Amino acid sequence: MEGNVKVSIVVPIYNVEKYLRQCLDSIANQTLKEIEVICVNDGSTDTSPAIIQEYVKKDSRFKCIDKPNTGYGNSMNRGFDLACGEYIGIVESDDYADPDMFESLYNQAHKHNLDAIKSGYYLYYSRPKEKNIKQVIVSPALDRKTICPREDFSAKMEMVEFYNIKPTIWSAIYKRDFIRENGIRFNETPGASYQDASFNFKVWACANRVQLVSDAYLHYRQDNENSSVNSTGKVFCVCDEYKEMKRFLSENPVYQGKLEGVRNRLKYDSYIWNYDRLAQKYKYIFIERAASEFADDLKEGNLDETYFEWYKWEDLMKLIEDPVSYHTKKALDKEVIFMNKEEYERIINSLPYRLAKKSISIEKKLAGGIKCCKDHGIIYTFFYGIKKIVGRLVRRGKR
Repeated sequence: MEGNVKVSIVVPIYNVEKYLRQCLDSIANQTLKEIEVICVNDGSTDTSPAIIQEYVKKDSRFKCIDKPNTGYGNSMNRGFDLACGEYIGIVESDDYADPDMFESLYNQAHKHNLDAIKSGYYLYYSRPKEKNIKQVIVSPALDRKTICPREDFSAKMEMVEFYNIKPTIWSAIYKRDFIRENGIRFNETPGASYQDASFNFKVWACANRVQLVSDAYLHYRQDNENSSVNSTGKVFCVCDEYKEMKRFLSENPVYQGKLEGVRNRLKYDSYIWNYDRLAQKYKYIFIERAASEFADDLKEGNLDETYFEWYKWEDLMKLIEDPVSYHTKKALDKEVIFMNKEEYERIINSLPYRLAKKSISIEKKLAGGIKCCKDHGIIYTFFYGIKKIVGRLVRRGKR
């Protein structure tokens, strides 16, 4: 059996009896028959272990690892360690796969000797009415094109865009020998807390041959109320992932020079996303830590402006300089959204607001002028400014 396995499919399982049969049926019915299915029971207390045993008994391709509840990262590492297939895939236990998923991905990966291949996916809703919304992760220009994520992007922002594709580690397969030779493992932090981020980063960092495909096969459930994506209490878990990426780069200096700038740009996007999703009572303690970490990165020379759009760089500098003001402004901006019309009009017509708005307008114009000088030179900027002033005077004269 072991020598014939083309894809090992790891299924991490914790208290998911409601969806587990749909998941395991979708794997058992794959058109690719040369698979093994490694079910990793992470100390479930519901009927999940009994459901797993049903499949182990009726299908010799199913295996089970029973262990205490030690978290998602540990479950994935245990499953990957046991895998004997040429490639390894993942299906999370509240999701399900189309019948041809692993045959299609394997054939493409085997044909082109890929380290990894990743497809699109579907956002799946089972209620109030069943629906699937396709998510394409690749542009037509890169669809099925073999690339090395470290080397094949001449522009830094193109590299950022590639590394910023959603991790979706379960819409992909990975060559087993590639994973083991590069020591790519999941971060074994408690629970299920964004461990896909550092794993995905390591894969892209080490891979020499990968493909993205526009086809979609995996149905990613959006309405599991117990899913980790619905938890707001895991305040600093995302920080653990970026700490792990930093450790990985420090131990692999051959990648560090190319990818430290990418890591910090991804970190900015992830930290702002996490800040926005946290419950209000956790927001400030998180943004305070974020500011401290980015300040250290700036001091160490690890923040590179060329990996950022100008407005994101400005936002990051404001965060580092004064996290209290940064958080206060964000909170006030959010309050305006929920303000009634009368209160909103009273505030925007007040003298302090109008003075503040005027100050911001001047600040933006100065920033725009500085950027124009950088992009086009002082002479162009001077004559462009004169042209705008003359145009404004002409328009006033016509009134």
